[in-house]
Amino acid sequence: MIKNIKWLLLVSMTFVACSEDDDVVVHNSSDGLPLTAGTADFSKYVAVGNSLTAGFSDNALFIEGQNAGYTNILSQQFALVGGGEFKIPYMADNVGGLLLGGVQIQGPRLFFNGVGPVPVAGTPTTEITNHLTGSYNNMGVPGAKSFHLLSNSYGNPAGIGSYANPYFVRFASSTSATILGDAVAQSPTFFSLWIGNNDVLSYATSGGTGVNQAGNLNPATYGPNDITDPNVFASVYNTLLDGTNGLTKNNAKGVVANIPYVTSVPFFTTVPTNPIPGLPSANATSLNQLFGGINAALTANGLPTRYATLVADDGNPATVEANPLLIVDESLIDISAQITAALTPVYGAPTATFLGNLYGRTRHASNAAATRDYILLTARGVIGTTTTSAPAPFNTVGVSYPMQDGTTLTAAETLEVKTATDAYNATILALANSKGLAFVDANAILADVANFGISANGFTVTSAFVTGGGFSLDGVHPSPRGYALIANKFIEAINAKYGSNLKGVSLGDYRILFPASL
Repeated sequence: MIKNIKWLLLVSMTFVACSEDDDVVVHNSSDGLPLTAGTADFSKYVAVGNSLTAGFSDNALFIEGQNAGYTNILSQQFALVGGGEFKIPYMADNVGGLLLGGVQIQGPRLFFNGVGPVPVAGTPTTEITNHLTGSYNNMGVPGAKSFHLLSNSYGNPAGIGSYANPYFVRFASSTSATILGDAVAQSPTFFSLWIGNNDVLSYATSGGTGVNQAGNLNPATYGPNDITDPNVFASVYNTLLDGTNGLTKNNAKGVVANIPYVTSVPFFTTVPTNPIPGLPSANATSLNQLFGGINAALTANGLPTRYATLVADDGNPATVEANPLLIVDESLIDISAQITAALTPVYGAPTATFLGNLYGRTRHASNAAATRDYILLTARGVIGTTTTSAPAPFNTVGVSYPMQDGTTLTAAETLEVKTATDAYNATILALANSKGLAFVDANAILADVANFGISANGFTVTSAFVTGGGFSLDGVHPSPRGYALIANKFIEAINAKYGSNLKGVSLGDYRILFPASL
């Protein structure tokens, strides 16, 4: 249908070179007052959480990424006021990725080659079966959901590929250890807890292919992309902060953070809902006739219309026309039969039946605030391509062939994620207050990064993909500078709660992007 889709390029492909030195330098400003711990005791700091706590970046975990994580930055600041050693279960290299029995099961990290994100050269050397011994202050485990922190099978190598996590398998104290148990066993005097992101994130990044498990109190029955029931989350979070066997044991102090809305990160906001340029006139006319006929059938059946009027290329290179993507929305009423009936006189029964099945639950993507859809970053490569699943002229993805489930977080799915996130955050705030813990409103912080940017030390951090400085190339996890910003926000919360006088770090001492070679 379209020989060459030149959809709107979302990121300037001009590489923004980092002027920072290659080595991360901890910088402390001074207000003339001495550094103090206040009422906190940082001598034994243990960090509990998921990939954010681990220092995951650029779609991988690797040594320099672990060093640039917010928890390591915090530990460096704590060391200035009596904090002890912060042991990290380091990966074996800066390539990233994992091996199981010599077979690569996760790929290397990404780097920006001047055009886009691509994997670095090299093969991972981190072998899961090479078990690390000893205890580790950084208990961040990529992929962990809230209830995984309590699972006594999460570190069992026999369960890799199903119920176990390969990252935790590497350093779990035993095959039946729990993340919480290994953390508490270290008798922390201070802890950080940032967990719950993955309880909604995997659903969102999969384009809503999982199930919202609200009402299901048995997480053992959940799929990997499901949304955790808020009551399950609340029960788990209570256990994590329990004073007898949880992180507040022995009156340990700590800091907790809530869950950002997934729509604050560039994985969901980089690709617009209307990246299709002006169509050739004949194609625009034929599609408007087709979708106009379906709209008419919808109106006749008392249903809202679903399709916009597409615009043609006006021939002026100085103007850029924008058309919305055609997407599948499983929350819609299936009108396959009505479409088939309406189009049979025009296209004949066989073609009309095909089109009815193809378009029964489709519509054009919306950019309106109340009904916003989010196109996943991973879907950008298929827009405007042709599929073998349909004949021409109904085979151009996003134009005449709908973007399939798994490429889009629809407005209905976004609402499910937001509802769960709000419930989790209410639990986190209530327990932070009841336990007397420092609280970081990560949701508000990431919203500010996405909406306005946050400025500090002469730098403004935004969520713009590649160039904004806040996020790494996977579009979900922070960059080193983003992690430094987060660390400073944690420090602000700690200072406010415990009367400490930690200074934080300068954002300018942290990279925007990692280079190809480290």
